[in-house]
Amino acid sequence: MKIAEEISKALLFNGLPAEQVEELAKICIDQRYEKGRELFSEGTVAKGFYLVVSGKIKIYKLSLEGKEQILHIFGSGEIFGEVPVFTGGNYPANAEAIEPVRALFFPRASFTELIGREPAIAVNLLGILSQRLRRFTHMIEDLSLKEVPGRLAAYLIYLGERSESRQNLELEITKAQLASLLGTIPETLSRILAKMAQQGIISVEGRKIRVLDRKALESLAAGGKGLA
Repeated sequence: MKIAEEISKALLFNGLPAEQVEELAKICIDQRYEKGRELFSEGTVAKGFYLVVSGKIKIYKLSLEGKEQILHIFGSGEIFGEVPVFTGGNYPANAEAIEPVRALFFPRASFTELIGREPAIAVNLLGILSQRLRRFTHMIEDLSLKEVPGRLAAYLIYLGERSESRQNLELEITKAQLASLLGTIPETLSRILAKMAQQGIISVEGRKIRVLDRKALESLAAGGKGLA
C-alpha cells in the first residue's frame, strides 16, 4: 500500500484533503524494526514522531532497580512520541518494538513547518492528545486507587470498547506485558484470571477472553464487589 494511503487511515490525519496527505508523504521516512529493537530511549532529544503502519510498540519506563512499567501499547494507525516534538524537549520514556514493526517517522522541523501551512492537522492533533490525556488519567487512577482485579477488569472493558465485540476479546499483547501494563507480576495476573473464570465472570483460552457476566466485570472495574 502506498505511503499516502497509510497516512490517510491514521486518526491524526483523518479528513485531510489528498493534496495535504501527499505533502505529509513527502516529509516522512518509511522505517522497519525487528522485534526487540529500540526506537528511542528516555532522555534522548525528540527529533520527530512516529505513525505505526504495522506491528506493535511498547512505551515503558524503568525504575532504578530495573523494573519495567509499560505505559502504553501502540498499534496500526496510532502515533507516538509526538508530545516532546512540539515542546522541543526529550522523549519522556522508552519505545521498543514488541513484534516486527513498520513505522513512518515524521521529522520535527519538517512537520512543524507543514502544520504552520495546514492548521487542520493541528486541530486533529489536539483531539488525539485530549484522548491520550484522558486515557493516562484513567491509568493513573487505576494504578493508585484500584487493586489488581479492578485494574484488569477496567482494561478488559477498555479492550472491548476498541474491539468489534464487547464480549469476545483477544489480548493484543502477551500476559507478561499485560501484567507490566497493570503494574503487577505475571503470576498474580494468572491467579486473578483464574479466579474471574471460576466465578463465571470470564472464560479464558490462551489470549482469547470471553466476557460472561458484564455487570460483574463493570462492578469490579468500578471498585465495587471484589473477588472472593
